Amino acid sequence: MNPLIVIPARGGSKGVPRKNIKLLKEKPLIHYTIEAAQQLFDYKNICVTTDDEEIKTVAEATGIKVPFLRPKELASDTSGSYEVLLHAIEYYENQGYFPDTLILLQPTSPFRTSNQIEEALKLYSKDIDMVVSVKETSSNPYYVLFEENENGFLKKSKEANFTRRQDCPKVWEYNGAIYVINIESLKKQPISSFEKIIKYEMDEFSSHDIDTLFDWKLAELMLNQSVL
Repeated sequence: MNPLIVIPARGGSKGVPRKNIKLLKEKPLIHYTIEAAQQLFDYKNICVTTDDEEIKTVAEATGIKVPFLRPKELASDTSGSYEVLLHAIEYYENQGYFPDTLILLQPTSPFRTSNQIEEALKLYSKDIDMVVSVKETSSNPYYVLFEENENGFLKKSKEANFTRRQDCPKVWEYNGAIYVINIESLKKQPISSFEKIIKYEMDEFSSHDIDTLFDWKLAELMLNQSVL
């Protein structure tokens, strides 16, 4: 395997301003993810892709080298992750390194561990498109999720006659922590079009993703109470 570890960290986060370098228990948020990657991979293969000079400086304090600043057209609110990933791959190929597997690690998942990344990697093979981390969803579409019909009335998202939640089929949601991606597949189509996907299940705590100030406060509580 020739891995490329991509950690995307745009400067313009809105839910929690500057969250990628905001201190979470005296450590910048992005350091949790970089340090997990450093336990498994050569620093030369760890790519923090950012448009922000301050994020670059904070990331490099861990000992890695941020190889480029992302072009402005890949740093707006409407920029897609697909183009960001392809840009990172192209940069390394132009430097003479040809990765075949991309490990995408979002910095908003600080409680994902190097052991979990390693376990997800063990599930991967070149015959599939992706291994992705998931958690069992609490919002089961057979039971508690509804959509409006053409008359404005609610109907179940998935029709079924279950009277107890525990009788419903298990449903998984991506938790955003780990993606192990076949680069050959990625060059053909975006992640949303993948069909050969294997799940790597994570618990509720390590799945915690920080998107809002409430998520941030909860992460602080989890750390202060030594939940993990």
